[in-house]
Amino acid sequence: MPFYFILGKYTKEGITKIKDAPDRYEKAKKAAQAVGGEIKSLHYTLGRYDFISLIEAPNNEAMMQLLFMLGRGGVISTETLVAIPAEKGAEILKKFL
Repeated sequence: MPFYFILGKYTKEGITKIKDAPDRYEKAKKAAQAVGGEIKSLHYTLGRYDFISLIEAPNNEAMMQLLFMLGRGGVISTETLVAIPAEKGAEILKKFL
């Protein structure tokens, strides 16, 4: 299954409700499972983004559905990166070398 890095920021509403973040994370894990995926990790960060998460999902459509489910609460905004494991990247590169 594909992996995705989610770069997230809290909205103003998200900051005012920051005490609910651990509960929202538990709900997010259940939402990921509902679309056939799994949140592999969540890390709070300093700098441009407030958190980064690694998520495994069956496909882009499932990931998009999950992002809509998470975003509709209005407490986060996200940027998504598709992650290709190094081994798979090497296989792809070998085809062009």
